[in-house]
Amino acid sequence: MEYRRIGTKSFPQPAKAVAPEAEYWKKFKASVTFNTADSPVLVKEYASVTSISFSPVRPYDFAVSASARVQIYSSRTCSIKRSVSRFTDTAYGASFRSDGKLMVAGGQTGIVQIFNANSRAILRSLKKHTEPVHITKFLPNNTNVLSCSDDKAVIIWDIPSQEAVSVFEKHTDYVRAGAVIPESPNIVISGSYDHTVKLWDIRSNECILDIDHDYPVEDVLAFPGGGLIAVAGGPCVKIYDTLAGGRHVTTIGNHEKEVTSLAFDGAGSRLLTGSLDHHVKIYDVQDYRMLHSIKYPAPILSLGVSPDDTVLAVGMSSGLLSIRKRPHTAEESQAREEELKKLFGGTYEYFLRGKAYGGDKDDFRVEARRRNRLADYDKYLKSFQYSNALDAVLSKNRTGLTVVSLLEELVHRDGLRQALAGRDELSLDPIVRFLIKYITCPRYSNLLIDVTNILLDIYGTVLGQSTAIGELLGRLRRKIDTEVRLQSQLQQLMGSMDMLIATSESSALRRAAAASAANATSS
Repeated sequence: MEYRRIGTKSFPQPAKAVAPEAEYWKKFKASVTFNTADSPVLVKEYASVTSISFSPVRPYDFAVSASARVQIYSSRTCSIKRSVSRFTDTAYGASFRSDGKLMVAGGQTGIVQIFNANSRAILRSLKKHTEPVHITKFLPNNTNVLSCSDDKAVIIWDIPSQEAVSVFEKHTDYVRAGAVIPESPNIVISGSYDHTVKLWDIRSNECILDIDHDYPVEDVLAFPGGGLIAVAGGPCVKIYDTLAGGRHVTTIGNHEKEVTSLAFDGAGSRLLTGSLDHHVKIYDVQDYRMLHSIKYPAPILSLGVSPDDTVLAVGMSSGLLSIRKRPHTAEESQAREEELKKLFGGTYEYFLRGKAYGGDKDDFRVEARRRNRLADYDKYLKSFQYSNALDAVLSKNRTGLTVVSLLEELVHRDGLRQALAGRDELSLDPIVRFLIKYITCPRYSNLLIDVTNILLDIYGTVLGQSTAIGELLGRLRRKIDTEVRLQSQLQQLMGSMDMLIATSESSALRRAAAASAANATSS
C-alpha cells in the first residue's frame, strides 16, 4: 500500500467582510498618478482635468483635456502617447469618434476643432460659438458633431461642409452638459445651468422634451437603449424616463457635494458618479443601490472607464489624473492573446505551430505516473521513526499548523510517547519552546496540554538536572498561569454582563406590567 503523506490540518475560514462587488472594484489598483501641471507656467486652475474620454476601439486609449492641450494616454502603459497642443487657450470636452480615428474638442475660444487621432493634424475648425465650448461629441452617423457652449447654444455641425445644420437656443444659461443616444441618431440631449435638460430632434429642429432638474446640470448620460437618462446636478443624480414624458424614476443622493461627472462601466451594468466631495461611487443600474465608494485626494471633475473594464481614470480639480488598472482574468488574457497572436506564414510563430498541441477533446490521454516527493518528516514516519520525524518537523522553522498535524498523526499511531521519550537536553529544547509559543492558542491548546502532561510524566523525575530545560519549563508555567488568570477574569466579566442584562430585562418587564395596569385602571 502506498504511503499517504500527512495532510495539513485545516480550520474553518472566517466569512469575508468584503462584498464581492467591493472586492472587484478594489482590484483597480492605483497604477500611477500624473500631475498634468508639469510646467511651472501653468497654475492649478488652468490644469484642472475637465474631461476624460476613452476610445471605443482597442487598445482603448483615452483623451484627457487639461490646460491648453489634449493628451492621449495609453491604457496599457498609462503613459502619454500623443499630445495635441494646438489650442491658444484652455481645451475642453475632447472625445473620440466611434472608429477611434478622429477626435473633437472645444475650448475657451469657442472654436470646435476636429483632429486626426494619430497624426494630431487639425482637419476642421468650426466657428460659430461666441463663448467657451465645454461639450463636444460625435453623433452616431460620424458625419455630425454636437457642441454645447456658454453662449447658451447647442449646435449640430456637418463635418464635410463645416456648417451648422441645427442651432438650438432655448436655454437661458450656460450649457455645460450634452449627450448623444447611439440607438437614436436624430436625438441629442443638453443640460444647462438653468436647471433644465432638453431633448432635441435634429430633423424638426425642435425641443421634444423639457425636464426641470431643480439644480444646475453638470452632466447627462443616456442609458443603453435611450429610454432612461441620468442627470447630475447638485448633490444628487436623478434618473428620468424619456419614453414616459420625462417621468422622474429615482434620485441617487449619496454624495455630500456637487456631482460633476457620470460614466458607465464597459457592460453598462454599473453607473459611476464623481463629485466635489472627493468620492467616486458605483451603483447597480437595476436597483440603484450603492455598491462601492473610492476616495480621492481632491475634488473630482471627470471620470471614465475603458470599454473592457480594465482602466478607471479620474480627473481632479488640482490637476491630478489618477489611473487605476485592473489585471485581466485568465479567460480575458487568453482571449486577448489569441486575438493578438494571429499566425502568418513566414513568421517564427508560424514555424513553431503545433508545438503546444494537446490533442482533441475525445482523445484518450495516458499520463505518466508521478512519484510524490515526501518531506523529510514523512520519510521518517514511513519507516516508523517517530522521534526523528518530530525532530525533523521542528528543525526547519515550519508553521505551527504543520507541527500540530504531525503530533496528531503520532497520537493516531499511538506513537507520541515513543517520540517524546529518550531525549537529551538538546533535543528536548525545541519541543518545550514550541509548547511555550503555542499552548495558549485556542486551536492547538487541547492537543498541546496532552503533550505537556506526557512530557512531564516522562521527565518529571530528572527535571532538576538541566538548568536550560528548567528555565524553559518555568517560562511555560508562567505563561499557563497568566492564561488561567485571564480566563478567570473573563469568566467574572461574563458573569457581570449576564447580571446587568438580566437586571435590565426584569426592569423592562416591570415597567411594561405597570403600564398595562395603569391602562386597565384608566379604562
